[in-house]
Amino acid sequence: MGTPDFSVPVLEALVQEGHEVVQVVTQPDKPKGRGKSVLMTPVKEKALALGLPVWQPERIRRPEAVEQLKELAPDVIVVVAFGQILSRQVLDIPRLGCVNVHASLLPKYRGAAPIQWAILNGETCTGVTTMLMDEGIDTGDMLEKMEVPIAPDETGGSLHDKLSRAGAELIRSTLRRLEAGTLVPEPQTEEGTCYARMLTKTMGDIDWKMDAAAIERLIRGLNPWPSAYTHLDGRTLKIWKAQVREGNPEGVCGQIVETGRDSISVKTGNGVLVLQEVQLEGKKRMDAGAFLRGFPLKAETVLERS
Repeated sequence: MGTPDFSVPVLEALVQEGHEVVQVVTQPDKPKGRGKSVLMTPVKEKALALGLPVWQPERIRRPEAVEQLKELAPDVIVVVAFGQILSRQVLDIPRLGCVNVHASLLPKYRGAAPIQWAILNGETCTGVTTMLMDEGIDTGDMLEKMEVPIAPDETGGSLHDKLSRAGAELIRSTLRRLEAGTLVPEPQTEEGTCYARMLTKTMGDIDWKMDAAAIERLIRGLNPWPSAYTHLDGRTLKIWKAQVREGNPEGVCGQIVETGRDSISVKTGNGVLVLQEVQLEGKKRMDAGAFLRGFPLKAETVLERS
């Protein structure tokens, strides 16, 4: 059971390991883009390429869906970013349980956006956890973990890809050991737990009163979605890459204090943020030097929130 890109490597790993995938369950296709064309989920696309049967129930909790799952009589259900909550009736179907691949080192970062929040909070290490699902949100007994370091320039997108690959590697080990009966599930504690709430577009609206380091993490963590942004002369200016520089120049927070050949320096609540890659509304993403050649900025210009 899975839906987005993150789930695809796990599906591939199950097939490569020689497991019999009796059913691939994914969310219904949805219209996307300006043309509202209906697109297959990434998991459906991969499943069809692998010649696997695909099922897209609107609600996996409905009695008719539960009965259909029972007829399949699976040994185990592997769940990766499926997007629907499983009922107790579903959880009880497979003899070895429902195994979830979660993108954090539980019990830390339960919830919808563990990848991004690890960067936003300045973590230097994260990972993936396999667990036996229960009716809570990421509260089931842990099976195995794999650590993944967070690079200083890590973005939400690059960490997503690293953890997706790590999850595929970990599920191989977990299923082997689960089948052999050598795994001892470990109950989660509540110590050190924090909830990684869902991302929203408004989270990217930069508050220049924040520390430069916190804003730089926001830029990386929300890349590629929903992205961090500010406003220049009433137009949205997305910021894709920046560096922190020490200093406390005069001026108000959000004020451009210096423009270089390939950089735009902005005063923050603590330190200076040097913008290196930006995208003005309606324009392409470009480095700061190219931007300045097309849009010269005065040092007194103030970047603003919505």
